Amino acid sequence: MTEKTENPSAETEVPAHAEDEHADTADAHDLKLPAHDDDDHPSLEDFKPMSAGNINPEVLQNISVTLSIEVGRAQIKIKDLMRLTQGSVVELDRIAGEPLDLLVNNSVVAQGEIVLVNDRYGVRLTRVVPSSERLKLI
Repeated sequence: MTEKTENPSAETEVPAHAEDEHADTADAHDLKLPAHDDDDHPSLEDFKPMSAGNINPEVLQNISVTLSIEVGRAQIKIKDLMRLTQGSVVELDRIAGEPLDLLVNNSVVAQGEIVLVNDRYGVRLTRVVPSSERLKLI
């Protein structure tokens, strides 16, 4: 009679590279550790106040926002919109030289002027809208 051992044979072993691929996820799952990669979303635990009335500032700093620059606006009728072709000019509501608006999530937070930085466009801020003024617009 042959004796069986607890150790798996070479045929049933999991290859070393396969163990490495699953080691991190298995440990994190088993221990239920929060993941802190930049791509991961914050958990409910991250939003718990550190002290009464405060939210963890690290969580706020990692929230993505949409930043856009507005040169101007125009209102036109659909029939005029449909007539636009390559080379058409749309007149905007701003006068040349007026500051551009810097918007964060569609709220104006600053104004500035176009600059060229290493063959790319940029905006030099000339005025930052005070937070008290921004709160009135919400």
